[in-house]
Order: sequence, then structure tokens, then C-alpha cells
Amino acid sequence: MTQKSFLLSAEGVNKSFDGFKAINDLNFYLESGELRTVIGPNGAGKTTFLDLITGRTQADTGTIEFEGRHNLKEMSEHEIYRLGIGRKFQTPTVYTDHSVTENLILSLAGSRGVFSSLFFRLGSDQKDRIDEILKTINLTEHRDRKAGTLAHGQKQWLEIGMLLAQEAKLLLVDEPAAGMTDEETARTGELLLSLAGKHTIVVIEHDMVFVRQISQGRKVTVLHQGSVLCEGPVDSVQSDPKVIEVYLGRKHAR
Repeated sequence: MTQKSFLLSAEGVNKSFDGFKAINDLNFYLESGELRTVIGPNGAGKTTFLDLITGRTQADTGTIEFEGRHNLKEMSEHEIYRLGIGRKFQTPTVYTDHSVTENLILSLAGSRGVFSSLFFRLGSDQKDRIDEILKTINLTEHRDRKAGTLAHGQKQWLEIGMLLAQEAKLLLVDEPAAGMTDEETARTGELLLSLAGKHTIVVIEHDMVFVRQISQGRKVTVLHQGSVLCEGPVDSVQSDPKVIEVYLGRKHAR
């Protein structure tokens, strides 16, 4: 398979902060429609890698390409966002004083300001899209609630819905299970699995029960000291002596 076949490819990527090498000769390849889970100990470079993809910080060396033709290293955050790369942070960043529906409208609205977006008249296709997203994220019954009143898990689902409203081609999801109940975690896994194939998704996660839920039959990438330690099926990764030594052994892997 050639590099052009990948939705996202990173080759020879390096990034240092004040002498600390956060990313070290990283190579990473993601096919369109994949749901890829990335795990690794704290300080492994997971969040920095997402920052590099989204343009929050720039790589020192190496290349990061999207759709085989866009050099993300040379683009601004706004330009990368407009390509269709959306990110959900660990702490939900929703508009707490606006309703669930309004949050989705704001995400549909593109470059319009908040005020004009909320008074923007939706077309029938956009209304149908909002309804579809609400159903997907299981928040139809909460569509008129202020986002700030939602449970933690529901806020996470809403933020994923906001990425869908943006029509993001690549969804970067950072520790979605953090702070969730077991039931919320399982439902989040079901949501991500329902999106796989139709969307390309990278999930950063520590909860290995959740990782197993969403990674059966899929590739898991393990980062350590800024580079890929190993990749493969979740069972193979969990039993890899190197992974147990640097990561899972510390966590009493289940």
C-alpha cells in the first residue's frame, strides 16, 4: 500500500520542548474508515501527537500528511479544521448556556458568529441532519436542555455530535471514558463503534476495558517515549512483554 492510500500519515516526526523530546521519530499510518485506539503511559506523546495533527504546535522535523496531499506541518489550526479534522478534548468544551440543539447548530454554522448562528434559519436538510445526529448520540429527548445541565457522559456525547455536525472526516477523541460511569463508558463505546467505517476515528484512552470494547478486530497503537512501541490486535498488544513492562504492568492490566 502506498502512502497516498492513507487518510493520515506521519513519517519521521520529531518534537522537542526545552530539550525534552516529546515525539521521537514517530511513524504512524491511518486508513480511511479506521477506528484506531492509541494507548501508552503518561508522557508517551499521545496528546502532543494530536496537537501536531491539529496544528496547535508544529513538528520540528518530519512530515504529517492528510489525504495524501495536505501537508499539515505547514498549515494553521483554522486551515486544518477546515480540511475536516475535528478534535474532542478530555474535558468537554460545549456551550453550557445553550441548548443541546443550539450547540449542534453552532457547529453547523461554520464561520458565522454565535449570535447570527442562533438566528440562522435552518434548511430542511440541516434540520434532518440535526435530528439524525441527536438520534446517533442518544440525546433526542434532551434536545432542548441546556448543555450545562447534562451529565458528564452526555456532554461527551454532545461534543462528539458537534464533530459530526462539522462533518469532520477525521475525529480525534481524547480519553472519552475519563470520569464516566461504567454504563456511560459502555454506551460511549457503542457510539464510537457505530461511527466506525462511516468516519475515521483516533481514540486516545487509558481504560483497558473500554479499549477492548472498541478495538476487537482493530489495530491498537502503543506509544512510548514519543514513538511507536508496537501495533497490532488488542490481545497481542496486551500480552506483549514490552507493553506490560512500560505500561500495562503498572496498571495491573485486566
